[in-house]
Amino acid sequence: QVQLVESGGGLVQPGESLRLSCEASVSIFNFKVMGWYRQVPGNERELVASITRGSITRGDTTNYGDSVRGRFTISKDSFKNTMNLQMNSLKPEDTAVYYCSANRPDSASPYWGQGTQVTVSS
Repeated sequence: QVQLVESGGGLVQPGESLRLSCEASVSIFNFKVMGWYRQVPGNERELVASITRGSITRGDTTNYGDSVRGRFTISKDSFKNTMNLQMNSLKPEDTAVYYCSANRPDSASPYWGQGTQVTVSS
């Protein structure tokens, strides 16, 4: 059974930065797509960023939600089996629970982490 564990959330002031990490219990080479989603209670889960595995001749492809493009950066570290989200210039509207997700090439149902709370407030 695949497990994803998020870390790095916390309370910060507007304009500050956080780095979230998602550690997988298996090699991340198992996954075609990995991503970060966020959710506020009462709202639907929102895509923050995703990264799709490339090849030796084509690099990974990234995708960002409109509200975070230019401020957030998604990346992977295959040696540590982790996916990271660097969040800069944080705004109060970024406050949410952030979830890690991962999809195998042969499955339509993603794996999910338990979530980590990010709160941006003065």
